[in-house]
Amino acid sequence: MRATWWVGIGLALLLAAGGGVMIYNQTRGLRNNNPGNIRRSNDQWQGMSEQQTDSSFVQFISPEYGIRAMYIVLANYRRTGRNTIRKIVTRWAPPTENSTDAYIADVARYTGLGPDQQLEDQDMLLLVSAIIKHENGMQPYDVALIGQG
Repeated sequence: MRATWWVGIGLALLLAAGGGVMIYNQTRGLRNNNPGNIRRSNDQWQGMSEQQTDSSFVQFISPEYGIRAMYIVLANYRRTGRNTIRKIVTRWAPPTENSTDAYIADVARYTGLGPDQQLEDQDMLLLVSAIIKHENGMQPYDVALIGQG
């Protein structure tokens, strides 16, 4: 009974603060529909927003396009021999910009896969989901949306 009361209070506070929309919009990656925080480059991604107002990261018209771009980058890493969480994350989030060891540990923990375990095709959705969670502090997308990406 007491736990139900606290859940009700928490839900009321969340709704009073603007519901999930406020939480959803608070990270740069989610605002940009780029949950992997892909940096701007000369690449012309499908689904890029016409206006790119973020000076560092690509902006997409929907999260599906940002997830699609993320999957393409990660699949290319695998094709070139980066086939473990450690090898992929070291390239995705290099130590010059990130705490890469902590990132690797977080992604391994979230996926349930070993950091040096060779990734299979079926592991890619888990990897995408884990990177989204690490990059944004949350993973707000359901499996269907990630699959669409």
